[in-house]
Amino acid sequence: MPGLFDTLNLGAHSLQVQQQAIEVAGHNLANVNNPAYARQRLHLATTPPIPTPVGPMGTGVDAVAIRQLRDALLDGQITRETSVRGYLDATQQALQLAQAILGEAINRQTDRPEAVAGAEGLGSQFSVAEGLSALFNAFQSLSTQPSSLSERQNVLAAAGNLTGTLRQLDGRLASLRDSLNQSLQADVLKANQLLAEIANYNKQIVAIEAGGRVAANDLRDARQQRIEELARILPIQAVAQSNGALDITVNGVTLVSGVKVEDTLRLYDAGAGQWLVQTTNGGSPLSLTSGSLQGAIAARDGPLQALRADLNALATALIREVNALHRPGYSLTGSTGADFFTGTNAADIAVNPALLDQPALLQAAGAPNAPGDNQVALALAQLADRTHADLGHQTFSQFYAQTVANLGQELDWTNRALADQDAVEKMLYRQRDAISGVSVDEEMTDLIKFQKAFEASAKLIATLDEMLTTVVNMKR
Repeated sequence: MPGLFDTLNLGAHSLQVQQQAIEVAGHNLANVNNPAYARQRLHLATTPPIPTPVGPMGTGVDAVAIRQLRDALLDGQITRETSVRGYLDATQQALQLAQAILGEAINRQTDRPEAVAGAEGLGSQFSVAEGLSALFNAFQSLSTQPSSLSERQNVLAAAGNLTGTLRQLDGRLASLRDSLNQSLQADVLKANQLLAEIANYNKQIVAIEAGGRVAANDLRDARQQRIEELARILPIQAVAQSNGALDITVNGVTLVSGVKVEDTLRLYDAGAGQWLVQTTNGGSPLSLTSGSLQGAIAARDGPLQALRADLNALATALIREVNALHRPGYSLTGSTGADFFTGTNAADIAVNPALLDQPALLQAAGAPNAPGDNQVALALAQLADRTHADLGHQTFSQFYAQTVANLGQELDWTNRALADQDAVEKMLYRQRDAISGVSVDEEMTDLIKFQKAFEASAKLIATLDEMLTTVVNMKR
């Protein structure tokens, strides 16, 4: 039968266990505002009893393990949704920058300051739509006063504003493409850094958890945070190993295996400056489906490339059609055969410098030595209402309006998808918080409970001390 000293040891051990429980609760409270932290619990178990003539006698309590409250299935779902969020965020940012570049209100739902954060100064007060309208209105005014030099100057000024806007838009879209390529490089560097960190956490976790006695809870929290940061960049699959390590793969390609980084990422030129992602060692192109890498690539090679192509198509058609009417006309000096525009597309479209130097050379007449003839000027004005096969049988203005609408539809779809994504993520995070989040009220309740248990154990020890004193005094 246990004696007083055995019971004294029971009380002392109980003190230690309650103290550990208080320390765990304190650790939880310290991390109440840490979003990467999963709350922990001290798991207790009854110590083996001692057989006695009256039956097994209990020997107290023991701390078995400190375990974190995590749902691996929920963590995996959040990781996948994080990749979707990364894709949509990158796409939205690129499209909003394109919207700011166009200087058009293409999406009323996003016409707010935060919608184009980082795009200050990109919008233009003089849009292509305004430029087209101003140019053909100027041609119309010239047709009413074909011999007027001031009307000719108005035409050339309107044309100069329009061509300058087109060149500016093309240049800014090219810069946006370069910026997206730079963001790809930044994401690749960040992803490689995270892969190395995850492998390092695997190494530490495997070393600490060897033997299965303890769990490296805080290191697991830090690793999960890195995994979700990596998932924002590219879609990954995290596969748990029996030793506590996590393998990281992308579309079946292993990047991290246990404590080792098997492969990293790099960019390669698929042609015409189209930078894509592949593995460094294996050289395997990665077909990504989500993540910020794919979001930037999809925006760059999808709606933004289409936008730039449409602007080039518009500029090319404008150059061809205006020159075709202007070239056979006659100027106030009787000259003919000059082009109104130079260049081939939006990148280099410009007004013929000879006309800018001498507005009288603008060929508005249909016959020589006929300063009052407005035949060509009128035809140029009527060009605004003509449709063109290479512009989808639309007028210049209709084609540009459709171009802007296409970008607006892409942005609107992305905004709607992000709103849906917000709802999904909030639901998942609420579920995870219910399991892993730290509740101040719950931890404070536990603190009181463990404090009372500690006091009771101390009272037990004090009682045993008095009993031992009594026993000792009996022998005097």
